[in-house]
Amino acid sequence: MDLDLRKLRYFVAVAEHRHFGRAARALFIAQPVLSRQIRVFEREFGCPLLERTTRSVELTPAGQRLYEEARRITAVVDSAVRRVHEAARGEQRLVVAFAPGLHVSHAVRAFARSHPDVAVDVFPLRWWERDAPLRDGRVHVAYLRRPFDDTGLRTVAVDRETKVACLPVTHPLAGRPALTTADLDGEPLLDGKERRTSTLEGKFELIASGQGIALVPASVADSYSRPDLVHLPVTDLQPVETCLAVPQDDCTGPAADFLDLAAALLRPRADGADAPAPADE
Repeated sequence: MDLDLRKLRYFVAVAEHRHFGRAARALFIAQPVLSRQIRVFEREFGCPLLERTTRSVELTPAGQRLYEEARRITAVVDSAVRRVHEAARGEQRLVVAFAPGLHVSHAVRAFARSHPDVAVDVFPLRWWERDAPLRDGRVHVAYLRRPFDDTGLRTVAVDRETKVACLPVTHPLAGRPALTTADLDGEPLLDGKERRTSTLEGKFELIASGQGIALVPASVADSYSRPDLVHLPVTDLQPVETCLAVPQDDCTGPAADFLDLAAALLRPRADGADAPAPADE
């Protein structure tokens, strides 16, 4: 079958709103039109994508998989359209992604000063996305933590970061100064494989309510400090590497310039001071 992008966007709207009426309003079309288009879409796929009730709409297993694929497909298409329009206008644009807890503002400011003709946007990554926006064209450069799939990417190591255990203050281990991985045996861990949340705020809310614990980078714990959680060092956990990444086929122009500049600015100095600003600042 030929995938109809318009119907795919209709499906995504229903999947996100879980309601035909709300999805139709968001799409500025009539609800009967949307319902008819989704039924045609299901016939084209040859399987049900949605389970409908009088109150809501839920995704079938096939629908859930299509929704995950559809988000990537529409992101790629939107990025391609944007790049075509930018090329037609003679514009240069750089989109820099950063993982939760990592900061790129110093490098972005320096790059903007040295490249005033390049428009720079920042793209906060959701905690589970990792390298996906690099591959689907939403971003040009990313500041990431390993592990991620670096196939087809040029990576430059920046630093190493420790992980801490995040627990509710009522947890029996919360009063200890530090933990080992053995201390955490049998504890329910909240991670992307077992229980994915769309935001870190949601993840920490689950931890605070006693649904489990999590091992998170220290910078993430610092960024989401709250009085009902404690963050304890885990002494035998290996640190994780932070690095900059660009697609290997985009290692020229603004992306390559930003990579070199940011690597110099974001790496910690041996004396613990911040990296010096470029001479033109």
